[in-house]
Amino acid sequence: MKKLDKLILKTFWGPFVITMSVVVFIFLMRIMIFYIDDFVSKDLGITDYAQLFFYFSLITVPTALPLAMLLSSLMAFGNLGEFFELTAIKSAGISVTRAMLPLFIVAVFVSIFSFFFNDRVSPWANLKGYSLLYDIKTAKATLKIKEGIFYNDLPGYSIKVDKKLENGRMIGMVIYKHDNRSYEVGNTQIILADSGRMYSINNNSYLVIELYHGTMYDDMVNSAGSRPVYISSPSAGVQRNSSFQRNGFKHYKLVESLASFGMKRTDEQQFKYHEFMKNIADLSHTADSLKKSFDEGTKSLLPNSQQYYSYQYKQGTDKTLKPGKWVDSLLAVPLTDSLKKEVLANAKSASNSMLNFADSNDMYLGARLKDASKYELEMHHKFTQALSCLIMFLIGAPLGAIIKKGGFGVPVLVSIIFFILLYVLTNQGDKLVKDGLLSVPVGAWMANSTLLIAGLYFIAKARSDSRLFEKDVYEMQIKRLKDKWTSRFGKSRLIQS
Repeated sequence: MKKLDKLILKTFWGPFVITMSVVVFIFLMRIMIFYIDDFVSKDLGITDYAQLFFYFSLITVPTALPLAMLLSSLMAFGNLGEFFELTAIKSAGISVTRAMLPLFIVAVFVSIFSFFFNDRVSPWANLKGYSLLYDIKTAKATLKIKEGIFYNDLPGYSIKVDKKLENGRMIGMVIYKHDNRSYEVGNTQIILADSGRMYSINNNSYLVIELYHGTMYDDMVNSAGSRPVYISSPSAGVQRNSSFQRNGFKHYKLVESLASFGMKRTDEQQFKYHEFMKNIADLSHTADSLKKSFDEGTKSLLPNSQQYYSYQYKQGTDKTLKPGKWVDSLLAVPLTDSLKKEVLANAKSASNSMLNFADSNDMYLGARLKDASKYELEMHHKFTQALSCLIMFLIGAPLGAIIKKGGFGVPVLVSIIFFILLYVLTNQGDKLVKDGLLSVPVGAWMANSTLLIAGLYFIAKARSDSRLFEKDVYEMQIKRLKDKWTSRFGKSRLIQS
């Protein structure tokens, strides 16, 4: 390796590592902000958050690599140009393309790494990350009671506290305890206490509610599941059985399980149907299966639709009944009003059945084709995301040589513009494919094809030492246009005067 190659690689790796870390951090913060409501009030440990951040860090790597390659290559050649090192390299007879060669090799290896990462690591990280996120979202919030508001998330209880003290004690507690038939008979037990406290035991497995100086009202329910009824009228002469109880206490303790508040891990196999959880082999197999199902459904449309027709030309398998005089004689048969109504009713019923058959098959086949396009599109994105790293280098390196500005100022602005362009073109191509307006290869490769043309254009400009982004070049062109305008139209005005 020559000293020139070491110099260029040295200026590249620093910005690449920093940019990669910053981009991954930004994407993680975006995920945190988006799902912040699902994280709060959940009894999650540091291990759960560490696993979640680790999986989503891996998920963001394929997206961060193209931006890191673009920004770091732009900064590397921008710094070389800003400190006239690139000028010295050119004066030594070394072309810009030769100076880009070591970073081009690096970009090729990064693209290969991105491809295998997309195919092997990303499906696994997506499966682990999104299944863990689903478990966190579906886990119940921890027991957080607010003053003066009934708390109903603890199964079988409604709890209200008048005031909460700093030492964990609570003043003025009201607890409604429901049994399994509470939806039919209402609250069956009411507990009023002057004070109390709540705490968990056995690693948050059980909740203990200690109450002091209170009264417990218990309205028992008979075996039939209905509350006892009191008849106070003397003329009735009957009073049904009563089981209403009132008990006072100085100290009362309730222990309830908190199993429903724990995070339960779901079976990861439930998430494997998604295209983001599959590698190229699985995506190809699924897309082929869906296309085969679509073809088979299309071929069976005609045979299955013949059941809705009362008249067919074919009779048997090899004989064909041709229209002739028998059709004219059939049409000439007089029809009564009742027979006409019956024929029309049968025809209308058969038409509606045929319409429903056509609509259902159209929806079924359309869904099959759309799903096949979706899996095939994701398969192409395994390649396009990898190749975009190389294309971003082809844009960033010549742009840095042209702009000749290092640091995080102009390079960051230019990189964001091209990254947004890549993102918009990718999403637009995907949308056109899903809408059936473009074929899958055209829509998937639309963004890379457009930016590749831009990269080749910038390389050509860098080789010719173009001053594409220098202000004085455009000022000189504007001045020339003004001089031509005045020289042409100024003379005509003098002649006319």
